[in-house]
Amino acid sequence: MIPSPATTKVFQGVASRQQMFRMFDRHAERPKRWDGDAAPFYSGEWFEIGETEHDYMFEVLPPLWIRGSTFAMREVMTGSVTSVFFALRIEASIRYFHGYCDLSGKASVETMRVAIIERESRAVRAMTRQERLEHIWSITAGDYRGYAGDEWPQSARGKRTVILYGGNEGTLLKLLDELTDGETAAKLPVHLRHLPSQIAA
Repeated sequence: MIPSPATTKVFQGVASRQQMFRMFDRHAERPKRWDGDAAPFYSGEWFEIGETEHDYMFEVLPPLWIRGSTFAMREVMTGSVTSVFFALRIEASIRYFHGYCDLSGKASVETMRVAIIERESRAVRAMTRQERLEHIWSITAGDYRGYAGDEWPQSARGKRTVILYGGNEGTLLKLLDELTDGETAAKLPVHLRHLPSQIAA
């Protein structure tokens, strides 16, 4: 399936309202959606949003809690994982972020806050391979992404797949994690294709 690192940036740039709502449940089509613990799919994922989207979410429901410029949604995504919204000063600007934090861990919100600030304060604009793959997953329409089923080898079942355009060979289905650098670049928007690679921290 998808082992989640402590924090994962899943979208490059500032998400629009439509993109934000779509990414709230990036794993909606996963197999056996209602079986097992879904927390590892969501916990630690984060992306940037606009001030208008941040303020809209603040007004949707009374927050579970407010701590300074951070608030948590009352409705959980799964188990003890819920949406946490941050307004963070990064360099000279206030920027806004959504993240999924597992509130059963006392340090989860602070861990995410620190990770976002550290990631977004880097002078050189770059992307890790994992960030490239997560961005591809976030922007790919449901008809062009899915999960490996019974026709795949046992070791691949349940892993994420995307459809590639193979030119004269037509389309092919490939595991997201096995995209080559060239295939990854081809699936990214043009403005992200040539960003330098960055080693994951």
